[in-house]
Amino acid sequence: MDILLVALVALIGSLLSLVGALFLLLGGKRAEVMQRLAVPFAAGALLAAAFVDLLPEALEQGEADQVSIWMLFGILLFFVLERGLRWFHHHHAHENEENSSKSLIVIGDTIHNFIDGLAIGAAFLVNPATGIIATIAVATHEIPQEIGDFALLLSKGMKRRTALIINILSGLATVVAAVAVYLIGGAIELPLAAMLAITAGFFVYIAVSDIIPTIHAETNAKAANIQTLILLSAVLIVSFMTSQTHQFIPEESHGEQSSAHEEDSHENE
Repeated sequence: MDILLVALVALIGSLLSLVGALFLLLGGKRAEVMQRLAVPFAAGALLAAAFVDLLPEALEQGEADQVSIWMLFGILLFFVLERGLRWFHHHHAHENEENSSKSLIVIGDTIHNFIDGLAIGAAFLVNPATGIIATIAVATHEIPQEIGDFALLLSKGMKRRTALIINILSGLATVVAAVAVYLIGGAIELPLAAMLAITAGFFVYIAVSDIIPTIHAETNAKAANIQTLILLSAVLIVSFMTSQTHQFIPEESHGEQSSAHEEDSHENE
């Protein structure tokens, strides 16, 4: 598969994540509605991508006990990373507070986008369908994230045009990371089972730790019920998309690295 496809899909995913920022430019009310809809959809999309696509693919590449351990490692890893970013922000935001806060927001967003790119690149190493589903899941969870970051930058006095340009440039970290992982994976044999399990852990952690609690915090019963339905709908939609996209992928393209490894094993026998 051409590296250009990986770069293009990752770029489209990054641009889609800026939809929320564009709504914020058009009007705060529209952005608020978009955020309320995107948050539960993102949770459902991430959970479906993790359990319906990434984990089954990981289990095809490795043993169940190893996949479970790597998934747990992924959850704990991103918990520690998030705690580290929060600690860094807390201890450095007081020096030249306004400029420091803006810089920390941009740095945090760029790191987040880079990690998203690593997840996308790892998924594309399996096959295009898994890569596309992972990109969709990443883009949906980035929409409310970008709305929040964009609003914070504006509240710190940054001009709208500058904030938009910075968000676009920050989003390119996703493309760089996705392409880098894919190129490295094409050059050397990477532990795909571990990478996919860690990515699944990343998706589950974001959904369960960062997103679902905001739904529980909703005080309006009607709004909470709507968000619950959106979350469940997202699970069904992404699960359906997963089954459909995989129908268009030839069986030979699944797990290119593992296939090559199996061929080597047969030759040795």
